[in-house]
Amino acid sequence: MTTFTVTLVLVVAAAGLLRWRRPAWYWMTFGVTLATLRVLVRYASVMDACGLTVPPSRWRLALARVTNRPVPDSRPPRILRLRPTRTGLVLRLGLRPGQDAFDVAAASDRLRHSFSMYGVTSREVRSGVVELRMTGYDILKRVQMPAKLDTRLMRVPVALREDGSVHYRDYRAVPHALTLGATESGKSVYQRNLVAGLASMDVALVGIDCKQGVELFPLARRFSALADNPDTAADLLDALVSRMEGVYQLIRAEQRITAAVPDAEIAADIWDLPAHLRPVPVVVLVDEVAELALSTKKNDPRRDHIVKALVRLAQLGRAAGIYLEICGQRFGSELGDGITMLRAQLTGRTAHRVNDETSAKMAFGDISPDAVLAAIQIPAELRGLAVAGDSTGGWHRIRAPHTSLRQAVNICNRHADRTPALPELAPFRPELTRSSEAPVPLSKTAPATA
Repeated sequence: MTTFTVTLVLVVAAAGLLRWRRPAWYWMTFGVTLATLRVLVRYASVMDACGLTVPPSRWRLALARVTNRPVPDSRPPRILRLRPTRTGLVLRLGLRPGQDAFDVAAASDRLRHSFSMYGVTSREVRSGVVELRMTGYDILKRVQMPAKLDTRLMRVPVALREDGSVHYRDYRAVPHALTLGATESGKSVYQRNLVAGLASMDVALVGIDCKQGVELFPLARRFSALADNPDTAADLLDALVSRMEGVYQLIRAEQRITAAVPDAEIAADIWDLPAHLRPVPVVVLVDEVAELALSTKKNDPRRDHIVKALVRLAQLGRAAGIYLEICGQRFGSELGDGITMLRAQLTGRTAHRVNDETSAKMAFGDISPDAVLAAIQIPAELRGLAVAGDSTGGWHRIRAPHTSLRQAVNICNRHADRTPALPELAPFRPELTRSSEAPVPLSKTAPATA
């Protein structure tokens, strides 16, 4: 008995230590089994307490009266599948007649407390089927991306969602995006993850960094074009517009719509062209859009020209394989004419910690009021935590894994041979001279060397 007691105490102590220091290890060793048993044992009573049951049908009541049996209990949704994952449980439910997926979503917080889980989110898989993703611990506190990722061309895994799934930046589905965040909110790390993910793909990277290039120029080996001031940025955007028009001419030349051409071979964008004719896609990263849109003059031709070029690329660039990734601390009407029109073309929205509610409304005010509330509740100590959404109104809390500037530089240098040389952008190709290849401080706060 003494040996059993000592062993039990050691096991409980080990479980408590793992839960405190290594919650992921605790979940894989003890937590997943305990949570599964807890869900199965409490399921019927929890669903009844949360109002997710339906009364027995008339034929069951009639059958009970005929057979002189007790009145049957109310029925909860059917458990179609219970699957453990490395971060929690996935519970798929079959709804009873009269139930709605919104009822389950509204009860998510009560289910979280009742099942003693860290978080519960729901989504409708199809008509009558709802999936609950339950997390066993705070997976956004220490982000660990899964070993297997569904990475493909123009689809980059950049962060982890609060439900344990991977957040992808899919340029084919969401061509243009806006990323907002205050200083030291994790916006730069998110951008580095994007560049690091795109570095290994056959894609051209174009950067506009008007903070004298401190964010993007260390990654210059993987960029086909870079601009570090508004004047150069204006010329670079003109070159991108010219490339876009040239790509459209190529698509027109290859369409040749006749009765003999199959429907699948009619080209409407670069992805419909044969592989040997397809131009390389271009991702344009604007580090601080306010530096391009702000002006001390009331009528600044350069500023208006830049905004007009950005709007044209956002409206017409997708079919030509040009995608915009615009970052900034604020993005609203105070930046001048044309900004609201540009924002309307940016389907993807990501907001890190912001300093005021107005900034959150710039990102999600026209999409989802709930996302605005979630964005202003991000604490300052959780750098990298963000709210990501799109024009459909759906949103998620995400957090990108920490990628230092040195790590991003190493990845870009490793894939420098993939940097395409685009004739239209040749004047803006960064020059890698001996002086620029010398070691330089890679931290924003590092002192300048003499």
